[in-house]
Amino acid sequence: MARTLVICEKPNAAVRVAQALDEHGQPSKQQLYGVPYFECDARSGQVVVCSALGHLYTLGARGKPPRRFYPVWDSQWRAKNEVEPKKSARLKNWILAISSLAKGADRFVNACDFDVEGALIGWQILRHACLGADSRALRMKFSTMTEKELREAYSQLAPHLDFGLAEAGRCRHELDWLYGINLSRLLTESVVKARAGYATLSTGRVQGPTLRFVVEREDEIGRHVPIPFWTIEALINHKSTSYSLEYEKEKVETFAEADRIVHDCTKSTLDITGIGSREIRQNPPFPFDLSTLQSEAYRYFGYGPSRTLSIAEHLYLDALISYPRTASQKLPPDIGYETILRGLSRRNDYSPLVKKLLKTSLRPNQGWKDDPAHPAIYPTGEHPNKALGYQEERVFDLIARRFMSTFARSSTRLSSRMTLENGPYKFLLHGSRILEPGWTEYYRPYVKDEEQELPSIEKGSKVAMESIRSLEKYTQPLPRYNPGSLLRKMEDENLGTKATRADIIEILYRRGYVKDQRMQATTLAIKVIGLLDKYCRLITEPRFTGRLEDLMGEIQIGKTSRRRVLIEALEHLRPVMLDLVQREEEFGELLGETVTAQRVMEVTFETPCPECGSKLKIVRSRKSGKRFIGHAGVWDGTKIS
Repeated sequence: MARTLVICEKPNAAVRVAQALDEHGQPSKQQLYGVPYFECDARSGQVVVCSALGHLYTLGARGKPPRRFYPVWDSQWRAKNEVEPKKSARLKNWILAISSLAKGADRFVNACDFDVEGALIGWQILRHACLGADSRALRMKFSTMTEKELREAYSQLAPHLDFGLAEAGRCRHELDWLYGINLSRLLTESVVKARAGYATLSTGRVQGPTLRFVVEREDEIGRHVPIPFWTIEALINHKSTSYSLEYEKEKVETFAEADRIVHDCTKSTLDITGIGSREIRQNPPFPFDLSTLQSEAYRYFGYGPSRTLSIAEHLYLDALISYPRTASQKLPPDIGYETILRGLSRRNDYSPLVKKLLKTSLRPNQGWKDDPAHPAIYPTGEHPNKALGYQEERVFDLIARRFMSTFARSSTRLSSRMTLENGPYKFLLHGSRILEPGWTEYYRPYVKDEEQELPSIEKGSKVAMESIRSLEKYTQPLPRYNPGSLLRKMEDENLGTKATRADIIEILYRRGYVKDQRMQATTLAIKVIGLLDKYCRLITEPRFTGRLEDLMGEIQIGKTSRRRVLIEALEHLRPVMLDLVQREEEFGELLGETVTAQRVMEVTFETPCPECGSKLKIVRSRKSGKRFIGHAGVWDGTKIS
């Protein structure tokens, strides 16, 4: 009887796949070298399901150059436990287990996530751990972890691996390794050699241009010169209700003009010279792709992109939503709209909404963005096996309501405007009323339906000004990026991928380059980008990085090769790095001062000692190693934690 080895990307996925493929839904759980795997009785024969732990293979320098040596150009893929010794025992056993299981297999299936990373992970395991099984392995493709879809995917295996995706994945990792290891070692080692202590500094092919956006915005904010202007606030009262008026000019440029308006209109009578209204139709929103989900989750819950992705991946592995790492805004009919909605209707808060939708023709409003691998993010309609955590519940609710709203009718709002005049001065009163809630009924509470009726005053009537005043304001610079808006900027500039952008933003925080939710560039970030812009601007140039992203897309469809893309990138990187190596001392001196200053700033409190007014800072005892807060003047020279 044929024996099939199925490779999944993560242990939780292996459990789901095994349960779906076993005829009775109860696969036998076994262990080898402490690594769990499952034996299933399937119609096609015996099936063994095991998993990876994400990437089991990674890049390392060819040969044995010193750990901090740079520049390095030659890399090779090796078992991750060889490159990262701290993880050696567990990863080594995982590879040994897969290799042992492969020896008794007649057929191999890559069931890792169907995307660039999943294609690469599966290909490497089959090629290295399974000793060349990649050449004859089959591919299992699915977008949800539901039993039905997993069984269908296994019955319709693709005849070969997705080598284009795997090659693009290899190229991406190799480019990131070349840029990251060389530039990051330059920054870190230059500071160490300048005797400024050790600080992990990094930059890279995507990280550099992304940080540059934040630094440029900080520069714009710093150079902004506030210009005063005045706004007019006015009220009328009709039948004991006050209404706020807008002056026809949003900004009044001089105090003299603002003062004249207030003087001439105080206690004046306004003529109603016009009343008009129009209906505004707003189409339903598009289904979620990953970046839109991350933006909405930040907007409503304050969740950063990484947290949202992590929550969505948990929901996916629990078979509650489809694969989240997608760029698509399209929902194909074959996912079964009605079945999904009936599944959602088992929740009391969704049931009345679903009943309304099922009386209509189910046609989602779809966006233009597409992804050949996966559809937009949607709920599967499956009922959770356990209660969801607070954060998971919120993200699931957002996805479910977004899905339902895409099938609803357009919303219709009546927008009204009344024009009130006093001689040369014109004021406006706006009103709004919902005529047809449409999709907004399904997307609440994530949409606001604010209404304000106009007062029942006819054209030609007069109304007294209740109060009027001018307010002095100042022009504001563009706001700082937040994680959501920076992620959108990265997407617009074609930096990184839907799977990597969130991680890049997290790295900026970890490196001390940015702080706060409104992302403020630190002095260290400004110094790093300033130096890179001065000596190797190409490294921080979004257009060059965006071009490499386009080329990797061409690798996927066979229009170019991994080798060509690597050669082109090296032609740009090699002369830059050789020049930077000569400037190591200069980099170290300039960066070292900034690193030291930022290190002190991070452990110094802005609030002084309440008793003596001295500065306070966090220090660590040389004897006990414990941290405490002490007076900066007393403990200067003590090791800073």
